[in-house]
Amino acid sequence: MDDRSHDGDMTTTQATPPHVTSEFSVVDPSTGETIATVPDGGPAEATAAVDSASTAARAWARTPARTRSELLHRAFELMLRDREELAALITKENGKSPADARAEVTYAAEFFRWYGEEAVRTDGAYGPSPAGGARTVVTRRPVGIAALVTPWNFPAAMPTRKIGPALAAGCTVVLKPAAETPLTALAIARLLTEAGVPDGVVNLVTTTDASAVVTTWLEDPRVRKISFTGSTGVGQILLRQAADRVVNASMELGGNAPFVVTADADLDAAVDGAMIAKFRGGGQVCTAANRFYVHATIAEDFLARLGKRVEALRVGASGEIGPLISAKAVSGVTKLVESALAAGARVVARAEIPSDGKGYFFAPVVLADVPADADIVREEIFGPVAPVLTWRDEDELLELVNASEMGLAAYVYAGNLQDALRLGEAIDAGMVGINRGLLSDPSAPFGGLKQSGLGREGAREGLHEFTEIQYLSVDWPTA
Repeated sequence: MDDRSHDGDMTTTQATPPHVTSEFSVVDPSTGETIATVPDGGPAEATAAVDSASTAARAWARTPARTRSELLHRAFELMLRDREELAALITKENGKSPADARAEVTYAAEFFRWYGEEAVRTDGAYGPSPAGGARTVVTRRPVGIAALVTPWNFPAAMPTRKIGPALAAGCTVVLKPAAETPLTALAIARLLTEAGVPDGVVNLVTTTDASAVVTTWLEDPRVRKISFTGSTGVGQILLRQAADRVVNASMELGGNAPFVVTADADLDAAVDGAMIAKFRGGGQVCTAANRFYVHATIAEDFLARLGKRVEALRVGASGEIGPLISAKAVSGVTKLVESALAAGARVVARAEIPSDGKGYFFAPVVLADVPADADIVREEIFGPVAPVLTWRDEDELLELVNASEMGLAAYVYAGNLQDALRLGEAIDAGMVGINRGLLSDPSAPFGGLKQSGLGREGAREGLHEFTEIQYLSVDWPTA
């Protein structure tokens, strides 16, 4: 993928929008240098995107499911064809390690394959009315034009996780990727065009004024769906706006995942899982383990093993841990760590960061003796920091674990599987990894409880988020 692919049109697979005179820079977080400029759209471009989606909507909804399926399968194949180029682009604009970036591309492509398969499996129902005189037909129909808003931490997987089910259901979409990472979304949109997705079905607006663009969409009567992944605070604002027109809303919001280790857990497996759950993507993952609760009898052993692994991490543009997304992110994580240390926590282990002073790097660190009420326990860290607390009583553990208003993900490591399952079911989280540090799977329903969101992505449930149920009552004489 040459440099030309780093610059993007305002929208893709649709008619040309109004001329955009302003642009913004995309920065490589490992160097702080500009790597591309893209159009900076606003309300006019947002409306043009909806115009295009509206023009294409009827024909796309009537396109046979098999045709939609084949187009998604083709998009999957093209993503795998360009896996190395897409991974390099993710590393460049997001800072993700090369290994994590390649894994993301494979994961992202799977949503196109999964929903290519699900597109032809639409469900419904037929049967007699109990009272007689009618037959009931229940079917699902596309919800309509869907506004998709994605974050920077998974610049490939977040768009495909929304575009895949939307297209499979027969919806046209307008997409706003994060301003920090628009290049990967633009590249995916071009692959959808190459796959044969018709003009106007997928429309993309790059912008630094997310509020103006998304508000324009939510105020447009043609937009019937909002699917957002991001912070709980922004999600709450969008839900208020969506309420004005009763727009169908799916929200995947913040997390504060507990990672529980019992006294009889396999410590090697628990540490392996912790390295994945905490440090994948540099900790900038909504499902990242945010707070570790380790049984007091094994805590020192766990800390020693985890600390050794963390000190061995290679940090850098080509290492295992890349930079944080921005200088602001580094400042925020630094403040949380400093606050924890001031409250009595101690550093058990810390990795080294590049000495050239370039980029937004933060040294991965393990903290012990962390107070249960510390800010770093209560807030989402979004960085490579592992705060470890100890526990002895299970009831007290669950009280601490479930005290958070967030309920996206959790992890439990226990030697006895029944104990692990019992603990997992007692934790207020939409997803629980049982003796496993990785949760995401296109075939599983992804989503949280409480203030971590509404609805699910992935699996059959993800397709249903882009449909509405319609019931037809057919007159059926009893005589």
